[in-house]
Amino acid sequence: MKWVLAAIVMLWSGAALAAPIRVMILDGESAAAYHDWPVTTQVMKRELQDAGIFDVTVVSAPRSDSADIAAFDPGFEKYQVVVWNYDAPDWPAALKTKFETYMRNGGGLVVVHAANNAFPDWPAWNEMTGLGGWRGRNKAAGPHWYFENSKLVSDDEPGPAGMHGKRLPFRMVTRAPDHPIMRGLPERWMHMGDELYAHLRGPGRNMTVLATAWSDPANHGSGHDEPMAMALRFGKGRIFHTTLGHDAWALSGVGFMTLLQRGTEWAATGHVTQKVPKNFPTADIASYRADLAAMDPAIAGNGKPK
Repeated sequence: MKWVLAAIVMLWSGAALAAPIRVMILDGESAAAYHDWPVTTQVMKRELQDAGIFDVTVVSAPRSDSADIAAFDPGFEKYQVVVWNYDAPDWPAALKTKFETYMRNGGGLVVVHAANNAFPDWPAWNEMTGLGGWRGRNKAAGPHWYFENSKLVSDDEPGPAGMHGKRLPFRMVTRAPDHPIMRGLPERWMHMGDELYAHLRGPGRNMTVLATAWSDPANHGSGHDEPMAMALRFGKGRIFHTTLGHDAWALSGVGFMTLLQRGTEWAATGHVTQKVPKNFPTADIASYRADLAAMDPAIAGNGKPK
């Protein structure tokens, strides 16, 4: 009987597990079907659920060129963080205002891969993401941001925003080891075969670059250490932005999963309670092969880079 009473006391005192973090994954559109969002959404949903601290709901928006978009209201205020797997060219002004209000009041946002292509003419979105590519972005969108001599620099050179080569594995470099998302991660580690986004442009305000990767000119790269993961602020809101995650294959390495889980928790709460997995990859190619071996067979057999 005593242990029953003790358990009740623990529950009332808040010592029991906290309520799960309420997450919306927003999807529903991708330019020219370059990205298989119905598949990548389900991969990210499972990865977040596997962390054991998230309650995940998927909301699919109407196409931005459909009549239904005018009435679309996903209820941002019901969620602590929105994971954006959505690449739309524009939204109605009222819907933009709702999301801006949500973020200014302390909402959380996670931007994954091609979501930074979205909304080229929405100033608040470009401030939230810090940088983006394609959809007509050029010098007017902001400078090209990259690392040089271990420092973040910007370049106002003319030209379009956004480029990548073939999907090959590459090494990530941790640039902000004391940030809650990155704390405990190795300085260098291998990432799955993925599109390495380069020459992204944007305002870059309130932006901390968490990790970079070398964009190799031999693979249609920029010749710079390009931002791969960023933390930003917009009003009271927190944003985690990663350019990683082209497809199910790229999403399924331990490195990406760890960033997604920790970045989502930080965007929602400002803290990270999750430990770095023991099998987190290192800079060695053998670590990359071990990451492949640990993949879910259902994912390993699909979406493999050609």
